[in-house]
Order: sequence, then C-alpha cells, then structure tokens
Amino acid sequence: MVNKLWNHIQSVRDNAPLVHNITNFVVMNNTANALLAAGASPIMAHAHPEVKDMVSICQALVINIGTLDEYFVKSMKMAAGQANALGKPWVLDPVGAGATPFRDEVLSELLALHPTVIRGNASEIMALAKANQTITKGVDSTAQSNEAIEAARFLQAIYGAVVCISGATDIVVGPEQTIFLKNGHPLMTKVTGLGCSSTAVIGAFIAVIPDKTEAVTAAMALFSLAGERAAQTAAGPSSLQMQLLDELYALTETDFKQQINISLHA
Repeated sequence: MVNKLWNHIQSVRDNAPLVHNITNFVVMNNTANALLAAGASPIMAHAHPEVKDMVSICQALVINIGTLDEYFVKSMKMAAGQANALGKPWVLDPVGAGATPFRDEVLSELLALHPTVIRGNASEIMALAKANQTITKGVDSTAQSNEAIEAARFLQAIYGAVVCISGATDIVVGPEQTIFLKNGHPLMTKVTGLGCSSTAVIGAFIAVIPDKTEAVTAAMALFSLAGERAAQTAAGPSSLQMQLLDELYALTETDFKQQINISLHA
C-alpha cells in the first residue's frame, strides 16, 4: 500500500490536474497554494455564467461550504450537477455541519447530488449522518475521529462516497476498507483552513487516480505527513503554514516511506 500511495503522489505531480474550487473566503489563498505545492493547478470560480464551463475544463471539483450565501449555494449546485453530468469526481467539505438549519439544508441538497468524497471532522461527519446529538462548535471538532466511524460507514453506504474523517488520526472509510493514518501534529489545529486545504488536495488526487479510496488516502497521507514534518522546525503557526507548503512541494519518496504511519482494516 505504501508504494501505491507514493506512486499516486508522483502521479499528481506528473499530471498537474486542474481542480475547480468553490470554497470559502477565509481559505481561498491557502487552498490554491496547497494545490500548487502538491503539483496541481487551482481554479477558484463561482460566477453563475461560467461555473458549468469551468467544471467542463477541469478534472475535479471541490465544494466547501464554509462561508455560505445564496449565490454560492446556487453555484455549488450548478457545479455539482455539471460534474455528475460529465462523469467528473467531486469532493464535499461540510464545514460547520449541524451548526445552523440553513447549513444543514444546503448539505442535504448537496448530498443528494452524490459527492465522490466527503471530508470533514468528526463532528461534521456525525452531524451529516445524524448519528447522535453531538453539537458542532463552529467549524472545530468537538468529537474524536474514531467516534464518527459508524456515521462515516452509514454515509458511505447511503451515498456511495468515500468518507474521510480528519483528526489526530485521519480515517478513510471506503466501500471495502477503513484506513487509519496517524501522522500530523497538534500545531496544525492552530492554522485556520488546513482542513479545507486537505480537502482541496483530495480534489487533485481524485482527478487522476481511479481508485478513490486510494486517492483520498494518498492525499491525506501527503498532507498530514507534510504537516508533521513542518511542525518539527516551525516556531509557531505562521511558520508552520509556510513550511507545510514547502513540504508538500519537496517531500521525497524516502522520507514518505520512512515516516508514514498507516494501518488498514477490512
């Protein structure tokens, strides 16, 4: 598996997929830079007259609901519908799921369009599945990732999406496997939007890798390990963000294979 994951990382670098992002205002710059550092090319566009054309020229779509308004919601629905019509993969980041009725209504409409991948923290995944009464604290997780596994399995079975629960341990729930990644660093939680950036990187990987479970796993492995390595020399959140981009860009095969911490379960 580790060899496959590295090959997928190299494939993204070699193919430089074009990824269309409809994302939130807080993280646009961060996610665009993360995609570039990982080897992909970002487009950030949400204007109604061009959104379908943008989906048509890109290889994958990323939808992030962090800063919702009615105009963005229509853009997201148009883009997801076009991606489905063209058979292109797309990833949904349900930022703040469970926080407000409006947010939950929008997510229900987007889930009905069957995203290829769903990535969120444990609280967001559980809110999507209505697994329990966990309260979402803004966009931060109030639950541990392993608490959301059953909710993720429910979502996977109902919608057919690969579900990624991000946290101290990142968990990827596919149709046949559940994969645990134990890289990353607590300092990553002190930089806004790193979860959103990992979602964008997933978009690059699902653009070029046919096996979507492997694609999500490779993307999260790269991102979490880059964060872990960046934290080793970062003085704080600001330098972590800068050095994480450097690690996404320069991470070597040797370092990846030596430091990745992964386990697979049926």
